[in-house]
Amino acid sequence: MKRLMVALVIALIAQAGFAAENTVINPLTDEGSWIDLREDIIGEIVPGDGSMLFEVEAPYRAHDAATVPIVIRQTDLKSPPINSLKVVIDENPAPLAADMTFGEAMNPLNFEMRVRVNQYSNIRVIANTANGSFMQGKYVKASGGCSAAATKDPKLALKSMGRMRLRHFDDALQMSNQRREAQIMIRHPNYSGLQRDQVTQLFIGAHFINTLEVFQGDDILFTIEGGISISENPVFRFQYTENGARTLKIRAVDTEGNVFEQTLDKDAQS
Repeated sequence: MKRLMVALVIALIAQAGFAAENTVINPLTDEGSWIDLREDIIGEIVPGDGSMLFEVEAPYRAHDAATVPIVIRQTDLKSPPINSLKVVIDENPAPLAADMTFGEAMNPLNFEMRVRVNQYSNIRVIANTANGSFMQGKYVKASGGCSAAATKDPKLALKSMGRMRLRHFDDALQMSNQRREAQIMIRHPNYSGLQRDQVTQLFIGAHFINTLEVFQGDDILFTIEGGISISENPVFRFQYTENGARTLKIRAVDTEGNVFEQTLDKDAQS
């Protein structure tokens, strides 16, 4: 009985510790490679504190280093909209994960993506508005994301490459405000160049989507210039203002020169 009580106490302490760790606020740290990277990525710009303009959500300890979710959300709705941003993962082999621009319908920005994190690192977002540049981010504990094995056999992955799906998450409040929430998924292995073929053990060459454009009818929603840090089978979830068009058009180009284009009906759940 005594042993059972001791085991129960230990389990409760461990559970409390785990819960505390996962509620820790994980702000950017002063450690890492940012000082050396900054000039190459943003030049001489000195971004202001972005904490009053927008928030970044990312896990303190990632469940899967190859698919770490990041949410970027503008919180100050009285400030000018975020019209472009850069996502930087300081300690990744290619730190600039994404360079993004946004159309008017994306204001106020609410955007989620998944990235690879190769080792414990700051993930920072440098957002640009008419009032200047601002930075916010999180420190994430994850490792091995850029070299993690692909989920599919390379031949199967290439066979389904370029397929796209669109899903909407609409409720009455969003529709009454003409705001919609959508998710786009694109089939693509997004090979980083650091992964090995599980059969031959040879490195798989880098092959990833480096340009993505999403339109609502003829109006641009957003563009992304991406790199190896965007996860396999990229998923993007975002909110936008309805303009009356019935379709979203997606155009993706990868590093092999493949072009994937698809026009998806907003009201058809693919």
